Amino acid sequence: MDEHGQTVHDVAVIGAGPAGLSAALNLVRAKRTVLLVDANRPRNAATLRSHGFLTRDGISPLELRKLGRTEVEQYPEATVVQAVVDDVRPDDAGWRLHGTWRGAEVEATARTVVIATGLREEFPALPSLRAFYGSAMHSCVECDGYDKAGQALAFVCETADVVGRALLVASWTDDLVVFTNGVAPLDDAGRARLASAGVRVEERPVADLEGDRSGMTGVRLADGHVEPRTGGFVRPTWHVDLDWVDATLERDAEGLVVVDRAGRTNVPGLYAVGDVTPPGPEQLIVAAGHGATTAAAVHRDLVGGLADPRDHVQ
Repeated sequence: MDEHGQTVHDVAVIGAGPAGLSAALNLVRAKRTVLLVDANRPRNAATLRSHGFLTRDGISPLELRKLGRTEVEQYPEATVVQAVVDDVRPDDAGWRLHGTWRGAEVEATARTVVIATGLREEFPALPSLRAFYGSAMHSCVECDGYDKAGQALAFVCETADVVGRALLVASWTDDLVVFTNGVAPLDDAGRARLASAGVRVEERPVADLEGDRSGMTGVRLADGHVEPRTGGFVRPTWHVDLDWVDATLERDAEGLVVVDRAGRTNVPGLYAVGDVTPPGPEQLIVAAGHGATTAAAVHRDLVGGLADPRDHVQ
């Protein structure tokens, strides 16, 4: 028990995507008491099917989460709660967590914390993008490129990595138009690389996507021209929201949490796994694998003992 008379869990896993669920499952199987906190705000909620997860290819990502949560909940060492965590800070027993869910407060204490909250996506400002996202338009080419192979595709990208990502998309089709929306920086060398790969580039501003209930039909430019396209990919920008962690976590240039190969942050007792760590968004099966790796590290660290986390908070 902690000073508040509450049970002290060995580990609090914040986030119930594949990374968090995998970490929680492997930790309870190590006989660790685990508090799994699920905010039920998955980044891929609009995605109809996920791919590349062995034995679960084509499953709805929401169904995959449901199956994973059910597996974790069957262990007596697991406690699963719904909450949006808004504060994590050092405590005499380790770390003190506070969150809310539908007006109710959730408080808990854990010796260690695994952050698996993922990212927040920001898309180019196209009014109809959300209507087609998850069906005609996608963000993960490794996940959905196979199903778009050979189609007339669009790649909407406003970031500096436009050439490399466009070439990756082009490996699934020989009919690709890159739309920079007049924002993504392209030099002559980049244009030449895309041209040599048979990729067309449209640098005029984009007004919106076009289509109807049957699907996407094209990309409409600001000057009224419509480029026929049946689907494609969009490059979002990603944001890590961790203001609720009362610790000075090391971040990289994109704001992702810097960790070692096992998910340890620079703060003893705090771990991070999944999309919140470099290189950012990854396939679900990769995130699950990283969750298992971090679970093993947490267990080993608990066996060996931990320094007082307050000594590492600035």
